[in-house]
Amino acid sequence: MKTLKILGLLTLMLTMGAFSVRYTSGIEGYDIGDIATDFSLRNIDGSTVSLSDYKTAKGFLIIFTCNTCPYSVAYEDRINALDAKYKKLGVPVIAINPNNPTKKPGDSFAKMKVRAAEKGFTFPYLLDEGQEVFPQYGATRTPHVFLLEKMAKGNVVQYIGAIDDNYQDASRVEEKYVENAVNAMLEGKEIKVSTTRAIGCSIKV
Repeated sequence: MKTLKILGLLTLMLTMGAFSVRYTSGIEGYDIGDIATDFSLRNIDGSTVSLSDYKTAKGFLIIFTCNTCPYSVAYEDRINALDAKYKKLGVPVIAINPNNPTKKPGDSFAKMKVRAAEKGFTFPYLLDEGQEVFPQYGATRTPHVFLLEKMAKGNVVQYIGAIDDNYQDASRVEEKYVENAVNAMLEGKEIKVSTTRAIGCSIKV
């Protein structure tokens, strides 16, 4: 029995190691102040979306999210609200589904279309086909937010982490991390809390 437990532990360690290689080899993810590279991903309406499409944007709220994670579902209305509030100020939401649909059929492109229609998404909802974009950002959870500020040198990462401090109940939120960060950025002020721990489901690879 002890031998079986040891073998099981070794198997688990090897499996975890295999996944860690994917996240630590090459690009490890962005830090505050890094310049985010552009992407070109398919939107649910069939178009292809890139950051360069937004000529007059002041920044972007890149949110890695999905259909199936309970945390993401809990935040859908708040993500819609963020887009409604900040798109008109030049900081639109761009949502990206990073999950492998063969592992999570509920996160297929077809199901993304259905969910977006059900919830009335007002923002692009893109599929990270080939799962090449989320490792560049260093996203590990759904939802996981990256606030970018559009500057002459590129799209600079200004905030990374959670939307707020209470995924369960929007009425009991005390710290609106994303709103505080966007407001400070637009006012040219220092973002006091620039990183928080993203709370959500692990990305399915």
